[in-house]
Amino acid sequence: MSLQSKVMEQMKIAMKAKDSVALESLRAIKSALLLAQTETGSGTGISEEEEVKLVQKLVKQRKDSAAIFSEQGREDLAEPELKQVAVIEQFLPEQLTEEEVEKVVVQTIESIGASGMKDMGKVMGMVSKELSGQTDGKTISTIVKKILS
Repeated sequence: MSLQSKVMEQMKIAMKAKDSVALESLRAIKSALLLAQTETGSGTGISEEEEVKLVQKLVKQRKDSAAIFSEQGREDLAEPELKQVAVIEQFLPEQLTEEEVEKVVVQTIESIGASGMKDMGKVMGMVSKELSGQTDGKTISTIVKKILS
């Protein structure tokens, strides 16, 4: 089942349950999918990898917004953003723990012989490609910096 059809199913459920947070989140996913399809010009849709990147982007946007609202003491605005994150994350593949990401980073560093921060770009590129959709870039970056420094 494609992401779009999963979103539509969940929208129906959210409408029946009158769950406005879930509905708003699902509409955001649907909108982003439709926008991506029209940008590529393909009537058939977008690849599964592109769908995952799109959903990750939506999660990141909401987490960033929530962080900004929290910094400004606006918990009333941050809370709905975090609730939307929970709804949107349902459509991502299972996320890896930091320990699992660290194992992949260490293996990558050993395989390419990275020795310092000058090799961070190479390591980041390879790990990001390997773990696409399973973790975010910020987590990978933090772990790579910790190990290489």
